[in-house]
Amino acid sequence: MQRVTVIERFSKTFRDNPSLSKLLIVFTVSGGGLVAYSEAGKLNDNSNAGELVEANNRKKKVVVLGTGWAGTSFLKNLKDPSYDVQVISPRNYFAFTPLLPSVTCGTVESRSVVEPIRNIIRKKYAEAYYWEAECIKIDPENKKVYCRSNLSINGNGKEEFAVDYDYLVIATGARVNTFNIPGVEENTFFLKEVEDAQKIRRTVIDCFEKASLPTLSDEERKSLLHFVIVGGGPTGVEFAAQLHDFVNEDIIRLYPKVKDLVKITLLEATDHILNMFDKRITAFAEEKFHRDGIDVKTGSMVVKVGEKEISTKDVKRGEITSMPYGMAVWSTGIGTRPVIMEFMKHIGQGNRRVLATDEWLRVEGQENVYALGDCATINQRKVMEDIAAIFQKADKDNSGTLTVKEFQEVLNDICERYPQVELYLKNKKMSNLVDLLKESKGNGVKESIEVDIEEFKSALSQVDTDMKNLPATAQVASQQGVYLAKCFNRMEECEKNPEGPLRFRGEGRHRFHPFRYRHLGQFAPLGGEQTAAQLPGDWVSIGHSSQWLWYSVYASKQVSWRTRALVVSDWVRRFIFGRDSSQI
Repeated sequence: MQRVTVIERFSKTFRDNPSLSKLLIVFTVSGGGLVAYSEAGKLNDNSNAGELVEANNRKKKVVVLGTGWAGTSFLKNLKDPSYDVQVISPRNYFAFTPLLPSVTCGTVESRSVVEPIRNIIRKKYAEAYYWEAECIKIDPENKKVYCRSNLSINGNGKEEFAVDYDYLVIATGARVNTFNIPGVEENTFFLKEVEDAQKIRRTVIDCFEKASLPTLSDEERKSLLHFVIVGGGPTGVEFAAQLHDFVNEDIIRLYPKVKDLVKITLLEATDHILNMFDKRITAFAEEKFHRDGIDVKTGSMVVKVGEKEISTKDVKRGEITSMPYGMAVWSTGIGTRPVIMEFMKHIGQGNRRVLATDEWLRVEGQENVYALGDCATINQRKVMEDIAAIFQKADKDNSGTLTVKEFQEVLNDICERYPQVELYLKNKKMSNLVDLLKESKGNGVKESIEVDIEEFKSALSQVDTDMKNLPATAQVASQQGVYLAKCFNRMEECEKNPEGPLRFRGEGRHRFHPFRYRHLGQFAPLGGEQTAAQLPGDWVSIGHSSQWLWYSVYASKQVSWRTRALVVSDWVRRFIFGRDSSQI
């Protein structure tokens, strides 16, 4: 009895102090030790939180919609105790979505990639609450959001309620884009949520169980065991690779009679898969899939999905063909959620594809509404829109001309306010904007040269052509959440002492530095313990070494030490015992 008590106390100590578990998680590879470490796991001691804020002060109410990458990163990094935080989401957990393809085939268990949102918010200095509900309307004039509970109470249906806010953080993510193609919604599987991955896992096993029945013909078995993936992006490619490994490493041992009937087809409407990666990675992926027997059909656009057949159109020749299938997974892009579309119409953005924000992630035209993640995009301001204001601000002596010296004094503010300038200079292989200014006047110029407004416009006329929208990835959403939380943490201080760049239209400086995305690289697992990695500096690595890097990064980026331990143990279990093929 005493032994049980000691164990219980030991377990409770680790649950109450999760940071202690860091001492227990060591990921050993290739004879060397690799410790999975992540800044995301840092926890805050809230034992003195109540002492930090006087009870009679009215706290600013911050309503956060969504518990995905953007919303969770914001919550984890919000440390100012002067906020009353209310989190509203139809799912009460955060899901590590990059591992969903692994969940579909039992490489990782679904419970290992989710963390209850209440575990996250209870460790905050700020007072935070969670409600399991879905936002159905946003009313910016009255600063209210209207929600519908996911839960039925006393059989009276789902309750609806309104929540007031001082600041609203919209991080609802996006939905799957079906492009209004007939049959997609009814007959294909998506891969955006944990529930989607679980359905796919059950269906894969169903297909093999049905194909093993003695009453079916070989043609019917071939149709059942034809797995079609629509979309050659990172998610579609990784799922195809995971499914191929699952079939060839685990399934064929359990279903030996049908192993030769399995076929995996990857459909992509463009000329190549993994278009967003380096061409070397694209070529390697296509070649490897060809060797593995995965049928990659590029230039094939899906036009209809029936219950048992999928129809495609050859982009170049226009021919339409049909093929039977047993399961189809749709992974082609994202679309805007209905509540966001209604909100966009309400604020005059109805003609846009996604919600537009400024460089500080504030919804355009709204003072206290912020949007981040897949539901929004930054509407980067163009240099040419402000060219006259920039010239006037730099021309301190009001001479009507601008010297290189005057230009250098506002150089950093221009580069920070308009990130497309750096992209343009990088493409032109110039070190800074002064080089661009000198080029407009010819070589061999000195700092005493002067340019007028027309020459200044000419020098910067092509800068805006290099503006690019940020990709809808977990990496972008996570960085936006961290950035916005830091802004909220410094809100009061920066109101008094703005720290951002010069206001070219207006006086003084902006409160905060604009959001700047820092690309940390991307991975494309290709199966067979091989991964393609494209890291900053155009560094490309393909093979087994990149797979170990993938393991390390994905383990370290887990949202908690609990999920980190579970994911690592799942990988170890898979190496020893293989993937689980049961239908639980």
